[in-house]
Amino acid sequence: MCLSVPMKIEEIVGDKARCSAMGEERWVDLRLMPGARPGIGDYVQINRGFAQDIVPAAEALQAYALFEEMLAILDGE
Repeated sequence: MCLSVPMKIEEIVGDKARCSAMGEERWVDLRLMPGARPGIGDYVQINRGFAQDIVPAAEALQAYALFEEMLAILDGE
């Protein structure tokens, strides 16, 4: 099973984007994006190093809150 994570695009160079989420940064490939190409400031769903879809900012922030909640529960065990 894979967990895809929404990340915010900080920089775009060719077909690659430097993205950030929850204190982490990754370079991801944009070539599998369907439709319109995302821009700086957009949130994209990342899976295995590829951006797969543009995600609304509110949805990405909600996912971050859920991840933080799960981490807090795991740290408490």
